[in-house]
Amino acid sequence: MSLELPIRRGGVDVAQLAINAIGHPVVMVDGEGFFTFANAAAENFFRLSATMLARNRLADFVPFGSPLLTLVDQVRERRAAFNEYRVDISSPRLGDGKIVDIYVAPVSEYPGSAVILLQERSMAEKIDRQMTHRGAARSVTGLAAMLAHEIKNPLSGIRGAAQLLEHVVTDEDRALARLITEETDRIVALVDRMEVFSDERPVDREPVNIHVVLGHVKALAENGFARNITITEDYDPSLPPILANRDQLVQVFLNIVKNAAEAIGKERGGEIRLSTAFRPGIRFSVPGARERVSLPMEFCVHDDGPGVPEDIRAIIFDPFITTKQNGSGLGLALVAKIVGAHGGIIECESSSHGTTFRILMPAWRGPTSDNQVQMTDERA
Repeated sequence: MSLELPIRRGGVDVAQLAINAIGHPVVMVDGEGFFTFANAAAENFFRLSATMLARNRLADFVPFGSPLLTLVDQVRERRAAFNEYRVDISSPRLGDGKIVDIYVAPVSEYPGSAVILLQERSMAEKIDRQMTHRGAARSVTGLAAMLAHEIKNPLSGIRGAAQLLEHVVTDEDRALARLITEETDRIVALVDRMEVFSDERPVDREPVNIHVVLGHVKALAENGFARNITITEDYDPSLPPILANRDQLVQVFLNIVKNAAEAIGKERGGEIRLSTAFRPGIRFSVPGARERVSLPMEFCVHDDGPGVPEDIRAIIFDPFITTKQNGSGLGLALVAKIVGAHGGIIECESSSHGTTFRILMPAWRGPTSDNQVQMTDERA
């Protein structure tokens, strides 16, 4: 016995509700390739409303000769469904890193039409990488606690002895004693930086306007390390606040912007672009959470520097990974730790034309009736 649902219930299109409930982009194209249907996830994926998509062909969004177009043609010819996995459909209109699994099926009632379902692989893999980054940060936490006790105490004794020797040895040896003191101070400074990872105390949080934070970071950069670099803004002024620690967010973006300025270099003029946007539909499940986590708040820092070397892009947030000659490799690891502690994720997209650091975080709607803080994916 089959279950038949009414097409409409109480004036509501049940089929439309069902398709919109699917978290993956679903579109339908006609025989000429024009969009004839798009669910809510597809509107977010293509960054256009269904009405605007209806004015475009699928070929307008993917590269010429894309496997997606070939798959649609095969479905039309054979009138059978086809799948293809891990297909790169990146393009100027869709952006970089668009790796998807594709399911295409014919629509017998409309000859030449096809329904396409896209399942993004890149987001799932980015979430997996975030879990790896957080695991690495926890390892550094334990290492920092051990170093603080086992190394800093002996170093203070070594430094004191070197200072005493500096006053009793010959001029020739005095330089060596001073070298011991300086290197001891350098090691202590490195351990101090690592100790930040072992600080698991809860931080004070409040509703924060991200544009105020970015404005503060921009002012610091323009009057300091990025004095010769153009910093532009592309903000969505209607963004709701986020529940965060303002000082920690300043630390996050200041670190990223400083890295961007150093990547561009002082020899030539460059540009750093700060952007914010609301991206509904970015949701995923995490262990221990009853509800799916939604991260609609998108904050980006883009530079037009030479890009991150390909061999370290996948591990750039791991501790001790750096391209700087005298860098410790702890800056971005700390950034990932702070973002993770705020319930967000951070990702890096880079090529020879520039680098984009993208932070996705939950929005804050305000206290609920029982005075508990609530975060949601809906615009306040």
